[in-house]
Parts: sequence; structure tokens; C-alpha cells
Amino acid sequence: MAKKVATIKEFSVEDKLRALCRLQLIDSEIDKIRTIRGELPLEVKSLEDVVQGLETRINKFNEEITEREEFISGRKISIDESKALVKKYTKQLDSIKNNREYDSLNKEIEFQNLEIELAEKKIRDAEAKIEFHNESKTTIQEKLNESKGILEDKRKELDAIISSTEKEE
Repeated sequence: MAKKVATIKEFSVEDKLRALCRLQLIDSEIDKIRTIRGELPLEVKSLEDVVQGLETRINKFNEEITEREEFISGRKISIDESKALVKKYTKQLDSIKNNREYDSLNKEIEFQNLEIELAEKKIRDAEAKIEFHNESKTTIQEKLNESKGILEDKRKELDAIISSTEKEE
């Protein structure tokens, strides 16, 4: 045990002060490097989050537009079916034998015409929503392109600073 203690080298106060001075100089250099970078890493991260959020919004708009288009095609099929029923009922009006059949067929024809009008109204509403989503998507796409450009510039700036200070770090 006594031998192990003897191998530990004792530093003089002067050596300790010199080492502390070098450590402080290194720490000061690290602080300078960090101040050169400034808020740039945080700005880059923030811009990446903004870009990701905008891309998510565009994807949601695309999904909603697809859903609306599917809805419209379903309504158009419904309109075609209702028109076919109206034709069928109109042909049946020629071979009516009593007033009850006549009233019943007229009510069915009226009902199918109302269904057609309702489906057309829903189609117009869906088309208006699609138009609104397309306009919103265009606006967001412009913001996204602008943000991506800024992000690229900031990344290049950060990379340049990192590469110039890499050896010092």
C-alpha cells in the first residue's frame, strides 16, 4: 500500500494554477465559439419544426380533398340512380289503374326529385370545400417553399460556422 501512495505525483501550486489558467482559456474559447453560433442552431430547429408542420397540413388538406371527391362521386351515382327511378316511375304512370297508384307514384317521383336536389346541393358544398382547401393548400405551399429556402440558408450558415470552428472545438 505504501508503494501505491508513493507513485501518485503531487503537483505544485504553480502547476495547478497553470493548469487552471489553461482550462479557463479553453473554456473562454468554447464560449466564443458558442457566441459565434448564437441562436442559429435553435433557429434551424425551429424552422425544421415549421416545415414539418406545414407539410403535415398540406397532407391533411390532400386527404380531405380526396375524401370530398369520393363523396362527390358517390352523390353523382346516387343522382343517376334517382333519375333512373324517376324514368321508371314516369313510365309506370302510363299504366295506372286507380288514384292511389297515381298518388303513390307521384310522391315517389317527387321524393326522388328532392333526393336529386339534395345530392346536387351536397355536391356544390363539397366542391366549395375542395376549392377552399385548394386555395389554403396553395397558400401553405408558398409558405412551405419560403420556409424551406430560409432553412437551407440557415443550415448552410450553421455548417460554415461549424466547419470553421471544428478544429478549435
